[in-house]
Amino acid sequence: MHDALTGLRNRSNFMSLLRRCVTVSNEQRATTALIVVDIDQFAQFNNVQGFELGDRMLKHLSELIQQVARGHDYTARIGDNRFAIILNRVLNRGHVELAVQKLFRLLEVPYQGESTRFRVPVTLGIALCPMHATQSEMLLRRAEAALARARVAGLRHDYAPQISGDLDISAMWDLEIQLTGAIERGEMSLHYQPQVRPSDRRFMGAEALMRWNSPSRGPVSPDVFIPIAERTGQIRALTTWALNMALRQAAEWECDAPVTVSVNLPGTLATQADLPELVEAALKLWGSERVQPVLEVTESSLMDAERAFASLAQLRSLGVRISIDDFGTGYSCLAYFKSIPADELKIDKSFVRELLTDRANADIVRLIVDLSRRFGLSVAAEGVEDEATFDALREIGCDIVQGYLVGRPMPSAQLREWLATQAPLSA
Repeated sequence: MHDALTGLRNRSNFMSLLRRCVTVSNEQRATTALIVVDIDQFAQFNNVQGFELGDRMLKHLSELIQQVARGHDYTARIGDNRFAIILNRVLNRGHVELAVQKLFRLLEVPYQGESTRFRVPVTLGIALCPMHATQSEMLLRRAEAALARARVAGLRHDYAPQISGDLDISAMWDLEIQLTGAIERGEMSLHYQPQVRPSDRRFMGAEALMRWNSPSRGPVSPDVFIPIAERTGQIRALTTWALNMALRQAAEWECDAPVTVSVNLPGTLATQADLPELVEAALKLWGSERVQPVLEVTESSLMDAERAFASLAQLRSLGVRISIDDFGTGYSCLAYFKSIPADELKIDKSFVRELLTDRANADIVRLIVDLSRRFGLSVAAEGVEDEATFDALREIGCDIVQGYLVGRPMPSAQLREWLATQAPLSA
């Protein structure tokens, strides 16, 4: 039941435990995270340094992995140079990031033997139950697929994209095929959710949200087709299209002052070297003095800070604002605020929705606002659905508010009509 070299559970034992943990997770509606850890270029290390030193590396990594696991978590060796950690009862993705970053910090300290010294280079793939899969075998496959995707993208770790639970594999495959060419066939469109200033409800801009009308299934949720696009490599083309379309349509809005238009930037694109070139090309085609482009990136996109920061700094030099989306749900490392190339923090709607009923959430929102002020950043809040929450955010000092209370996502033509009704507030 245990691996002879490392003392960790072997693959057979691990699969039994994973099935049990997934069953409990589904029954209790709790979240279980699976982290797959793989040593980079381990075969080459063995060939050059010898198998004895390779065994030391495996033992050393197994010891570090056990330091990451809590009392109710499980660790295992599931392949020659592949390990796994089952994190039970995690609160959210940010909780998982704490474990991931703890492992990376431990790995920064080189192994020191009597006559040798080395670091262990690893890549991680992560999948959560039930978000990414509700069966143990599928959860493992999705974590390993995330690991492979991280290697291709040059990332240290990555998460499995979320798949809607009401779609089977056959339906997902059909959607993958249909998504190819959706732009060219005119099936894609943008809807815009208005953003206002709390002090006077003045229209400040809108967030562009992609919509897909499939010829066979009708409207497909972004929660379904965005992960498909990320997994199949189509997200780059979709994002480029969305940026160009948003800039073109926003220039047609009749407003008394310059406005912003926000486009979501997937984490896989945030670190790509040619991203500034793509954005600059869009600005040359559709840029307007009356439209301020904003790119929204998630906190997890900033984990590879060296690459992401350089790319985002270049974007800011082009006149693009950077907004950190879903702030508070990822790995909020305060250290990167000293040099973070961003202009805005966007508070995640999970905190906003419970602002009036959960004191801890209210304190978190206030801390985010205070932190932003200290670092010269503006603050936006999404998911505002009632006047009481709107008033509370205004009192706290939030700069921008969006949500169903302000307006639901709508096509550009409908937004222009909505703006006409808001004229007294936009003056």
